[in-house]
Amino acid sequence: MSDTKKQTIESLAERTKRGEISRRQFAQLAGLVLAGTPLLLRSSGAYAETKGLVLVNWGGDAITAYDAAYGQAFTKDTGIPVKMDGSGPTEGAIAAQFKSGAPTWDLVDVDPFSAITLGGQGMLEAIDYKIVDKSKMRPGFGWEYAASTYFFSYVIAYDSQKFGSNAPTGMADFFDVKKFPGKRSLYKWGVSSWEAALLADGVAPASLYPLDLKRAHDKIAAFKENVVSYWGGGAESQSVLLNGEASMAIVWSTRASLIEQDSGGQIKFIWDQGLISPGALAVLKNNPGGKDAAMKFIASTQDPQKELVMFEKLGQGPANPATDALIPADKKRINPVDPANMAKQIPLDMEWYAKNYGAALDEYTKIISA
Repeated sequence: MSDTKKQTIESLAERTKRGEISRRQFAQLAGLVLAGTPLLLRSSGAYAETKGLVLVNWGGDAITAYDAAYGQAFTKDTGIPVKMDGSGPTEGAIAAQFKSGAPTWDLVDVDPFSAITLGGQGMLEAIDYKIVDKSKMRPGFGWEYAASTYFFSYVIAYDSQKFGSNAPTGMADFFDVKKFPGKRSLYKWGVSSWEAALLADGVAPASLYPLDLKRAHDKIAAFKENVVSYWGGGAESQSVLLNGEASMAIVWSTRASLIEQDSGGQIKFIWDQGLISPGALAVLKNNPGGKDAAMKFIASTQDPQKELVMFEKLGQGPANPATDALIPADKKRINPVDPANMAKQIPLDMEWYAKNYGAALDEYTKIISA
């Protein structure tokens, strides 16, 4: 085995230990390395040198899903290699990349509210809607600095073996450890935790925004002893339920459907009081792979057949309405934008987050870290 292959496999093993990728992902990626797949043996720096693109998402199953749906096809069509990086494009990490003066990231799977904030600070490129087609998006989901590429929700996933037929029906049940015993897991980066706490505390869905952060933080602080972990990425959210650490967690719907599959149906999820959000791609200012190549990549993701692959592999709700008709009837139950599921959910307020997220997250982090 060459030194490069050995180092790559050792790096994958370390990421598996940290929970950044699953054991299944490790086996798949290690197999590709041993087979000599060249794209996996290159660093981000090498990609920049060859004018390739680095797309940063939230790790775990998303790495191979994005590659299968988008990366491989784009490389075949354009000759431009695309590397998937699962290290997690938090708002702070994106800002750090930009401020370094030599970013190694090109595209980021970003919350639109973060794109509004970072774009306004000059850290992201404006989306070129001469290349990216707004008519292939749901109305209202193309922003100046980000283009919607999918939809997902924050939903309650739970261990059905522990609760039997007594399934939770909303956020009040998530916070009720007498009726539903066991540990919980919440999102490390705040989004959904505030809404969940307020809904559990009796706030009506229509009255959620602007969020009463003091009330939410008081509820979260009082509940801390019941929380076994605050997950920061997709792989972590999957493992905390699959290994039995938590009996209930608020997770991305894209991961909830995978957890259900991987647990043989033991871990289930509900749409009731789910918090639906668009996912989007944004381009770092002065990205090493070039602005035009990055915009062309975003445009390539608008193909309904490619979005269907992402739905099949990761349960992402399609951004292009033309994809809806391609989803089989028996799979609609895992589609966050299916009308029956949408009716049970509450949309996140992107404008509120754009104005308030930074300060809210700082306070939330102090509470969960204390």
